[in-house]
Amino acid sequence: MPTLLPRALHERALEGDFELTPETTMTAPPALVEPALRLQEQLRHATGFVLPITIVEHGAAHHTGIRFEQDDRLDEEGFELTVTPAGVRIGAAVERGAHWAAQALLQLFPATIHRRAPLPSTVPWRAPAREIRDSPRFSWRGAMLDVVRHFAPPRDIRRFIDLLAMHRLNTLHLHLTDDQGWRIEIARYPKLTEVGSWRPESQVGAAPESDGDGRPHGGFYTKDDLREIVAYASARGITVVPEIELPGHAQAAVAAYPELGVGDAAPETPWTRWGINPVIFNVEESTIAFLADVLDEVIDIFPSEYICIGGDECPKVQWRDDPRTQERMRELGVEEEEELQSWFIGRIAAHLASRGRKLLGWDEILEGGLVDDASVLSWRGQIGALVAARAGHDVIACPVDSVYLDYRESDMPGEPIPVGTVTTVETAYGFDPVPPELNATEARHVRGGQANLWTEHIDSSRAIDYHVFPRLCAVSEALWTRGDRDFREFEPRLVEHLARLDAAGVEYRHPDGPRPWQSRPGVVGRPSSMEDAVAHLERITANIG
Repeated sequence: MPTLLPRALHERALEGDFELTPETTMTAPPALVEPALRLQEQLRHATGFVLPITIVEHGAAHHTGIRFEQDDRLDEEGFELTVTPAGVRIGAAVERGAHWAAQALLQLFPATIHRRAPLPSTVPWRAPAREIRDSPRFSWRGAMLDVVRHFAPPRDIRRFIDLLAMHRLNTLHLHLTDDQGWRIEIARYPKLTEVGSWRPESQVGAAPESDGDGRPHGGFYTKDDLREIVAYASARGITVVPEIELPGHAQAAVAAYPELGVGDAAPETPWTRWGINPVIFNVEESTIAFLADVLDEVIDIFPSEYICIGGDECPKVQWRDDPRTQERMRELGVEEEEELQSWFIGRIAAHLASRGRKLLGWDEILEGGLVDDASVLSWRGQIGALVAARAGHDVIACPVDSVYLDYRESDMPGEPIPVGTVTTVETAYGFDPVPPELNATEARHVRGGQANLWTEHIDSSRAIDYHVFPRLCAVSEALWTRGDRDFREFEPRLVEHLARLDAAGVEYRHPDGPRPWQSRPGVVGRPSSMEDAVAHLERITANIG
């Protein structure tokens, strides 16, 4: 019998099976048409069946196909799924709950339902009869994708969104600017992409003395690209949260507009190295106005409640050594550079608030004093979550020691670019966003968590697959499932779930280690044998359709 991942809150087996046929029909009320369309699409990709959808106002109690029903008693992301030989009922209050019900339904069918092309087979498509009631533990369940260090074309982001939806994750945090590149079109400041979106080369390897590859790298998203991505994600129950880095991680922007930097020695290109860079925005009113203009254009693209402004890894050396910055601090009555960063972020937070948005930043924004209504991405362990929650600020947990997916999964010599500590599937499964030291009132400020994927050493969708899966499967259950969790109970369900990833064409890291072509730097090597090449081709063709 198929099992669910993430695990359901309540699940009961019933008698019999539901069989999907070309004659199966679907009904949905107007409020749930989008999830019905997405389910219709997935079923068509895998089976070739084009199931008609009828829009109904009050459901169809005797309908024998797949029916969506609006049920206001349920939580926003909760759902009821009842599968019987006579038909399927999906109950949800709003679209998101219906999306997650549809994902649960797909997991009841054979794993090949997740293919992107029909199978030439007459094997019946059957799902066992079940009664499932479910809702998530946390409202923020996400993943951060860095598209700066290595640019991901829009099609790869859409594919990543599909995989988030498959695992009932509802947030894509998109890291759009950094020292190594500026990836978002800003009409008012075209040099941000003309100059800032391409760097001359990239560092190869993690060591500080590593050579460059001698190859230009870059790219950016037009506003229409990003609007399409936002709409694509929304149609699958996912919110896209943009990140514009400030006041540090600023070299790409300063290379484009030198007047934004500190002093006269502005860089000419985005940075070609990895690590922490001293280049930082200056604190002039003109720079604050520039960034406000940028954020206005960002806000017009992204409807998310939060806008992430980074705030992390911001060296204060340039501020400390610059006479004009020191003069500016005296003008503002600020004594320490950490306080100056808080002043800077406070100005940006006020602008976001004037546009009806909230500021989100990495836990360094706690240093020098946290601005009102800011929320914190707690990445340096749990200390950021503790401090912020106790101060009454909302928290998204993403600790480096458990949910950084660019970190290696083992000490095996074949692991590509072995950076960071070993972070296994079991490590990711043990992730709990709520520090045990928080009391019940404080714990309510922990909205959830996310896994983070930084892409210094990840330069293709294949590399993303390898680093993200199956660890993100474990994170999805850690963020969704209520109650006690046991990795020994999870592991056999994960093994079953790998067949779904296979069907979806995901080149995940296998439990016994990397495949031959996955052991090479950057995980972008070609298959090393004809057998490997055939297996790779089968994965690619599974995604065509």
